Amino acid sequence: MIIRMKLCRISLHLLQSSINFQDMNNFIFPRLSLMSIAIASGSLHIQAQTQSQNSTPAQLVDALHTAFGTHQARAVHAKGIILEGEFTPDANAASLTKAMHLQKTKTKIVVRFSDFTGIPDIPDNVGGANPRGFAIKFIMPDGQTTDIVGHSFNGFPTENTDQFRELLLAIGASGPDAPKPNAIDSFLSTHPIAKTFLTTQKLPASYATITYFGVNSFKFTNKNGKSHFIRYQFVPEDGERLLTPDQFNQAGPQYLQTEIKERVASKSIRFKMYAEIAQDGDNIENPSIAYPAGREKLLLGYIDIKTLAANTVDEDKALSFSPNNIPDGIETADPMLNFRSKAYPISVKERQ
Repeated sequence: MIIRMKLCRISLHLLQSSINFQDMNNFIFPRLSLMSIAIASGSLHIQAQTQSQNSTPAQLVDALHTAFGTHQARAVHAKGIILEGEFTPDANAASLTKAMHLQKTKTKIVVRFSDFTGIPDIPDNVGGANPRGFAIKFIMPDGQTTDIVGHSFNGFPTENTDQFRELLLAIGASGPDAPKPNAIDSFLSTHPIAKTFLTTQKLPASYATITYFGVNSFKFTNKNGKSHFIRYQFVPEDGERLLTPDQFNQAGPQYLQTEIKERVASKSIRFKMYAEIAQDGDNIENPSIAYPAGREKLLLGYIDIKTLAANTVDEDKALSFSPNNIPDGIETADPMLNFRSKAYPISVKERQ
């Protein structure tokens, strides 16, 4: 228990004070994201991402515990809240894919908003709670399900899981008493994308007032056999509303949890779900590089969140989301997804 608490304190210290950014309460880093930069992809990036990984899924989960402690909870995005609603597909969605939930029929959904890190009681108003997570489970009339996992940053901090594991291990080795430059300083000095990810996060006024991104690419195929590569985006219909650093510092440790409960009790929450469509030359296999700005976005439908779920401990432990849980008409296009699909069950088993 003492070791676990020490790890938690070290992780929170790192997430708020590393890299000597004294004025940056929005210091945060990853679970699934990157930076909004417009960079055309190159073959070297694709080649690097498609090389085989040296680490195993179990080692990745262990690295998450090294960074955040072991809590018999989700290894990352441990603190969250579950809600329910429905998804209404747009009429144009079927032009991109034959996936069942993107045709004409409305679908029940279960969503989970969350804070980053594997610390179940992380305060909402510390930088380490960013990026915020948004996971959706679509439950089709025949009982089949499909999942989407996203977060509030356009990209991931690293291009592959080996580098992500290195980042997590660096965090675990860089406590407040570690001599400078510590392991995280050294890692960020050679990984500028990760540094940008950690230091440019937005501060949401609500889980419902920030845009979320699916950082991995998927291949959509329609009934005529035509395919496109896409990444998901989820845009709040009423627009983004963010906090200043001072407002964020003064918000309570449960401010997001409290606000979303009050909001959904008074009205439903709507997000527009888009497919950002890649063009030739875009890097679909490297989640740390966002698609260039200006890419076409096709409206897939509307996410209407209507009620708060029971949110019991058992419900949260049993609920899991896998980005590889996909229907006919959608295929994975990013090698990282295949690795993640093997790590998710390990984390799920540990929290039971």
